Amino acid sequence: MAETSAPSRPHATLGVVIATAFGIGYLRPGPGTWASVATGVCAWPVCRFADQACITLSLVSMALASLVAGLLSARSAIGHFGRSDPSQVVIDEVLGTAIAIGCIPANILHRDALLAVLVAVVAFRVFDIAKPWPVSWFERLPGGWGIMADDLVAGLFAGAFSAAVLH
Repeated sequence: MAETSAPSRPHATLGVVIATAFGIGYLRPGPGTWASVATGVCAWPVCRFADQACITLSLVSMALASLVAGLLSARSAIGHFGRSDPSQVVIDEVLGTAIAIGCIPANILHRDALLAVLVAVVAFRVFDIAKPWPVSWFERLPGGWGIMADDLVAGLFAGAFSAAVLH
């Protein structure tokens, strides 16, 4: 008797694990919001307790690491989920949130860490969801750049907005 097996989904690769921010992308509802909140939770102690000179360096490092990780893991995630920008991929939200927080001056981040992180997270989610031009244009780029670039630009807009509001 021949054994038939149901089609199986490929096992998650390291690229998929990274692209989903270690599984945060599977949380529902709003996986992007969960990723932004998790990024804010990780950034808050740095903003609150680190030396002001280290705050910006830490946030820029976080953003660069997530950009590189997102670009390198995009192909695995696209293949695994079978879509060009799967909702489970949230490393782009980590990037955008880190940029939004990192655009706020270090003295404000240190002085009012919780408020500054909250404003940046909310502002980023608004810009990421609304996708005003030119954010929406960057989403059309192919592959990993299409996943990452719109959130990078949304993070810059949210960061500029947050810095202006908190100044």
